[in-house]
Amino acid sequence: MLKKNNLHAYQNRAVSHILDVPKSALFLDMGLGKTVSTLTAIEDLMYDSFDVARVLVIAPLRVCNTVWAQESQKWEHTQGLTFSNLSGGKANMIKGLQRSADVYLINRENVKALVTHLGKKFNFDMVVVDESSSF
Repeated sequence: MLKKNNLHAYQNRAVSHILDVPKSALFLDMGLGKTVSTLTAIEDLMYDSFDVARVLVIAPLRVCNTVWAQESQKWEHTQGLTFSNLSGGKANMIKGLQRSADVYLINRENVKALVTHLGKKFNFDMVVVDESSSF
């Protein structure tokens, strides 16, 4: 089990950047820990500073299904985060929205359906775009 103090110095700087800059981006090479850095910031914003209650992560379908929730389980300080997957059809998206979770995962192809469904009731405090180069 990896602990928060196992983060590399550059990952800690990435976490601090997210915490300090409300509209921020991380441009790190693949495998350098963008996900764990972001999860660490989410955990801090939710459970230390109470600035965020619901997070939406927009990511490619494979990443929604195989990366975020699984990565959170590798780290002691992010294991308590809960996830709901909104990918798939509209029925799955609606069912996923009804679940109580910290982080909601959606594939980029379903974002329009989500925004249409929620309308002015879009109630996410934080939006993370994973693999922004695909947009």
